[in-house]
Amino acid sequence: MPTKIELIVDNQDDNAALDAEWPSLLEKARALPGLERLESGKVWPKEDGSPTPAHRSLLLYFPGYDAASAATSSAEGGEFFPAFFGAAHGKVTALFTDIES
Repeated sequence: MPTKIELIVDNQDDNAALDAEWPSLLEKARALPGLERLESGKVWPKEDGSPTPAHRSLLLYFPGYDAASAATSSAEGGEFFPAFFGAAHGKVTALFTDIES
């Protein structure tokens, strides 16, 4: 079954600092072996001005669980994942998801 790694980034103390690193992080993500598609998003501000539930999301699509798992342990994964979690100061929810439809 197709698999995605979903990375949901919480609001940061300095969202602008993460945003400045984002293009470099996307470049590293695109190098992951087996990656079929990448989807990057930034959470819209709330109309009432209250804090958003998260700041950004990154979805990485793979043909299956084995390919996604292999990407995390690859040399490219060794460059991307520590950089990503470091830039987000660990404020990330990471999900391996079996895509059902």
